[in-house]
Order: sequence, then structure tokens, then C-alpha cells
Amino acid sequence: MSDTVAPPRTDQAPAYPSDRTCPYQLPEPYSRLRDGDDSLRRVTLFDGRPAWVVTKHETARVLLADPRLSSDRSHPNFPAVSPRFRMFRNGPRVFIALDPPEHTAKRRMLISEFTVKRIKGMRADIERIVHGCLDDLLAAGPPADLVGRFALPVPSLVICRLLGVPYADHEQFQDASRRIVQGATAAEAIGARAEVEAYLDGLITTLQNQPGPGLLSALAADQLAHGGIDRGELVATAMLLLVAGHETMASMIALSVITLLAHPDQHAALRADPSLIPGAVEELLRYLAIADVGGGRFATADIEIDGHLIKAGDGVLVSNAIANRDGSVFADPDTFDVHRSARHHLSFGYGVHQCLGQNLARLELEVALAALFERIPTLRLAVPVEQLTLRPGSTIQGVNELPVTW
Repeated sequence: MSDTVAPPRTDQAPAYPSDRTCPYQLPEPYSRLRDGDDSLRRVTLFDGRPAWVVTKHETARVLLADPRLSSDRSHPNFPAVSPRFRMFRNGPRVFIALDPPEHTAKRRMLISEFTVKRIKGMRADIERIVHGCLDDLLAAGPPADLVGRFALPVPSLVICRLLGVPYADHEQFQDASRRIVQGATAAEAIGARAEVEAYLDGLITTLQNQPGPGLLSALAADQLAHGGIDRGELVATAMLLLVAGHETMASMIALSVITLLAHPDQHAALRADPSLIPGAVEELLRYLAIADVGGGRFATADIEIDGHLIKAGDGVLVSNAIANRDGSVFADPDTFDVHRSARHHLSFGYGVHQCLGQNLARLELEVALAALFERIPTLRLAVPVEQLTLRPGSTIQGVNELPVTW
């Protein structure tokens, strides 16, 4: 070992992840991990296993692009952040859990549906969906649960249209998706996954016999029929896109509304100058970092970086929430500022595993937030922020209910 490499500091290994006490601020344990100049800190996972957490923005980018870090979630060295996450190791592996070159081949099958040009072509459809949901929200009148009436239906309708999944079935897969992401026990989450898999397997059979619009029908005809992907992989890929496509976006819409309402000066700036909205979306993505536990890897070889030695087999967790609050990259990082240039945040990851749906996510947020505050300018929370129930830190950050009035 080089004399520049520091040994792991097992006496400073707090539990990870931590629950938020505020919808938009770092948990206090994360603020402590960020303090100082160390880019890597040791933490302890739920099962007592130690792992590294990356706390600095530049180091996170370097490691996310390092081929010596594997994304293979089926491997026992992969750092699971909860019992539910560990249980998901079994079964067909989706492309985000593969390393190149397998990952590259599977991702290539999907990329054409998520290009900037393809997503721009969806704007009119997304605008119709957003305004349709707002029509329903306004017709029902206040008070309302913004998650159930708006933040969840908008992305559900969008991802259903893109995939070719009947929205008429949304209650079935939305409930199961929630239990996959938030199940109280690993068994509940595994059971919910089986429900969605069975639903999608049946849908794929239908599409093989009666092709229709959408990505799933195209994949069944082009890839499944010719051996580019097997049935289990297609079901797993469909489940990932369906669940991630509405769970993450529902969380981002809801938390973005909370954040804007909690910062009236920033909200007022957006209303005065709508051209700020695309930049504000980037700042919201940086500030909220809802998929904070998604950046897991394990080392397949020793890696020396920033005076530390990551040994082969060590788990590594890139904390988007912490790296996005790196003061050397984002001045006054705990301040929400819609005028900030925040495009280089890490909320979509970095490197070959950068989020496939990021262009869609940006467009949905831009359209949803602009339309919501244009049509309901007096929107406000119906309860204090402190009374909102936040999801635990081991899952996608968000709220399941958001009482609002106007």
C-alpha cells in the first residue's frame, strides 16, 4: 500500500442511509459526512456491513466513470441499503444492474425512445395530459391531495403512453409499485414485484398477438422475437421503466411544489419570468436528489483515490444528495436558487449508467410546474410542512400525500 493511502476509519462509520426530517434539506448525519475535506467516508449499512460513501462532486464523477466499479446488483458484494433491496438480487437482471458490454447492448435497445428529439416530440401530449389532470383537480375543488390528483396521474399517464401500457390498469400497477418501493418488509416488496411481473408478462403476451403502439410492443416484435432479449429480461425492463417512470416523477413534482411554496421569493421570480423554469428544474433536481440511494457500486479491483484505498470487494455508495451540496462546486449549496447554473448536478448519475429517462423527466417537470402555478396561482399547502409524512431514507424520497388548497 502506498504511504499516501489512509486506512479505513471504522471508528467513524455512522449508519447509512438517514431519514430526512425536512423534504428539501440534508439530514443532519449527511451534513456531518459532508463536513471537512474528505471525499470518501466510511458508513455502516443496515446489516452491519461497512461501505464507502462518496461525498464530493468531482470524486463522484471520477468513480462513476471508473470501470473497476461494478453495478451488478446480483453480486453479494453489492452494497444493499435495506432488506428489500437485498432481496431484489434474485431474478432476471435489468440493464441498469449490468456492466458493459452487456449493459451497452441492452441499453442500446431503448435509447431511441429517449433521445432529445423523441422527447421534444412528446411535449404536446404531455401538455394535454397535464392540463387534463388540472381540469380534474380544479373541477373537484379544494382542498385536495396533490399527489393523488396531479403529481401521480401525470407521470403515470405519460409513461403508460410511452410504453403502451393501458392506463385503465393504473390502480393495479400503481399500488404494487408503491409497495415495491416502500414495502414495510422485504416479503411485501417481493410479493408486489411478482404482481407487476405477472401483469406485464400477460400484457406482453397480448402485444405479441395484437401489436399496438408503444415501446413494449416494439421490443416484443423486434427484440424478443429475434432473441435480442429473453422474456424475463423484457418483463424486468418493462417493470423498471414503468415503476421508475411514475414513482420518481411523482416524487419530484410533489417535492418541487413543496420547495417552491417554502421559498416564496424564488417562486415569485419564476412567476415573473417563466424563462427561468428550465434552469429552476435543474436546481430542483440538484436540491432534492430524490434517488439518493441509487448510486451503489462495488470494487472489482483495488482503487486508490484522494488518499484512500478502496479494496476489491468494498461497497461504494455515491450519495447524490451529499455530492450535490458540495460547496466547492455549488456556492452556498444549501440555498435554493432558481438563478443558479446547476446543470452539472449528479441526480441523474454520471457515466455509462446515467439515467436513460432524464430528458423525459426534465420535460415533465417543466410542463407540470409551469401549468400548475399558472392555472392555480394561489396554491398553498393545507398543512404545515412539519406535519408532512416523509418517506424513509432507504427509498425514493417524497411524500405519499400532499394536502393543498387555493
